[in-house]
Amino acid sequence: MSLYYYVIYKPYEVLSRFTPEGNKACLADHFKVPQDVYPVGRLDYDSEGLLLLTNDKSLNSRLLLPQHAHEREYWVQVDGAVTNTAVKQLQEGVQITVDGKVWRTKRCIAEIFSEEPQLPDRNPPIRFRKSIPAPWIRMILKEGKNRQVRKMTAAVGFPTLRLVRYRIEELTVEGMQPGDMLSLSQREVYKKLRLKEF
Repeated sequence: MSLYYYVIYKPYEVLSRFTPEGNKACLADHFKVPQDVYPVGRLDYDSEGLLLLTNDKSLNSRLLLPQHAHEREYWVQVDGAVTNTAVKQLQEGVQITVDGKVWRTKRCIAEIFSEEPQLPDRNPPIRFRKSIPAPWIRMILKEGKNRQVRKMTAAVGFPTLRLVRYRIEELTVEGMQPGDMLSLSQREVYKKLRLKEF
């Protein structure tokens, strides 16, 4: 069986799957790949950025198992002048709700961008309000609960306006535009994800 590996920049308001749901756009509207290729993990409909597509089932299980704790870097635009206190809370872990249960997030790296990161424009753009700042935070997590980043920024008082997954380990969307797709070899993917090839 041929193995395929693609890094895509999932656009905003696109489902992380190839089957449509209602009138929502899905991956099949933007990407043409062999029939047995699926996304590894997920990225929320209202989030954008890096998603890995493959038919390598062993990669899927190795990347998603919590004990492997792969770094995932998110660039998060928040509503309001985020404080150093809030950033420190994010770093140390906050309480969020996951599947109806209280979960304390693990320690993570969080820092405020000194200037706005270079990213493609979002379509449609976030709602601009002149009087309220919308700074960006870099967050690097080693866990991935459902809507975790959004829940974390909300927990410290700064709701997420825009969320981009920038990288997983050394796989990034640097220089990519929404809807772009790169085909990579197994060796490249495993090396960038710091996984040993079988």
